[in-house]
Amino acid sequence: MTKTPDFTKVMQDMMASFPVDASAFQNAFKTQAAFGEKLSNVALEAAQKSTEISSKWAKEALAKLSAATSAKAEPADYTKAATDFASAAAEIASEHMAAFAEVAKKVQADTVELLLAAGKDASTEATAAVKKATDEATAVAKKAAAVTAAK
Repeated sequence: MTKTPDFTKVMQDMMASFPVDASAFQNAFKTQAAFGEKLSNVALEAAQKSTEISSKWAKEALAKLSAATSAKAEPADYTKAATDFASAAAEIASEHMAAFAEVAKKVQADTVELLLAAGKDASTEATAAVKKATDEATAVAKKAAAVTAAK
């Protein structure tokens, strides 16, 4: 029977010969965490404003409904109250939908701004990492060439 060779040592030696800068991974993680935090803040702020708008809308609608449900002296007054409520409800809906649209517009603008900033940061970090890796590879290649030439 043939025994399968153990390549553990070979792989460890090979990986050790490739310089890996762990700080690049740490910086990438920190950058990603900061981006996630900013994006979460945008979402939480939007949720908070949306909740405030919904609450205000409900309060206004209930106030208008209470006026519509009060007892009336004449049957025609009920029709007028229902018409007034429907008109007020449409007006309230229009106002609050516009407020929701403003929240959505702000979220969109903030998100685009964050994404552009993140892209710029990532590009800068990638450029710096590539330059550093190139410099290190060049140094290793020069060292290898010097060792080869010395033989």
